Amino acid sequence: MDDREVRGYWNGNADAWTRLARAGYDVYRDGFNTPAFLAMLPDVRHRTGLDLGCGEGHNTRLVAARGARMTAVDLSDVFLRHAHATEVSAPAGIRYVHASAGALPFADHTFDFATAFMSLMDMPGVARVIAEAARVLRPGGFLQASIEHPCFLTPHRRKVKDAEGRTVAIEVGGYFRPRDGDMSEWTFGQAPPEVRAGVAPFRIPQFTRTLSWWLTLFLEAGWQLERIEEPRPSDEVVRHVPRLQDAAITATFLHVRVRRP
Repeated sequence: MDDREVRGYWNGNADAWTRLARAGYDVYRDGFNTPAFLAMLPDVRHRTGLDLGCGEGHNTRLVAARGARMTAVDLSDVFLRHAHATEVSAPAGIRYVHASAGALPFADHTFDFATAFMSLMDMPGVARVIAEAARVLRPGGFLQASIEHPCFLTPHRRKVKDAEGRTVAIEVGGYFRPRDGDMSEWTFGQAPPEVRAGVAPFRIPQFTRTLSWWLTLFLEAGWQLERIEEPRPSDEVVRHVPRLQDAAITATFLHVRVRRP
């Protein structure tokens, strides 16, 4: 599967994704994943940043609000239309560019840092993306990325529940089976049934690998591993959004920061 095919799927997802996420139904993102990512992010005030796979720009805007001068790229022109519209109505100084993260239209050493919020595992040819990020960063620049946790979001995954319906374990399988464009279908489960009934499930091609594959990818590309986190929701967040309880049993996301020598 190539960029053209992946763009087609994300263009098909983008309108509904933007509408549901902006309505507050992306509770894993808002409840703990993005807050943890931002807590791990170094000081970016007055620095130039690049957001890889920005979608409709939600997370890009949060980084810009921390004082960074942001440029963002995405394959999906539909997502970028929503991002541009928000930039017009609420300017944050963000430049949105329709481009593949694997073929960035920027000169060498253009940016101080790069972010990739939950996007790398959805990109074909991610090794090319990692190389491109290194090329456009200045020496000493960092890349911070979040992905689905390779160990616990596997081809087979089932929640094991107790008599009260609480998740007590996660059953996983197929960890060593790579996914090269395998399709997953889902929507935001927090959305009420009447909302979900009017929305086709998102169709998302995935390109996931083992934990060792991801870490070796960065190391062999010459990056220096700086920090790893596995965020979890607090007890207070789980009380407020019980759906997130499974993310307190095993890690759902993996956060990695690497730096260019």
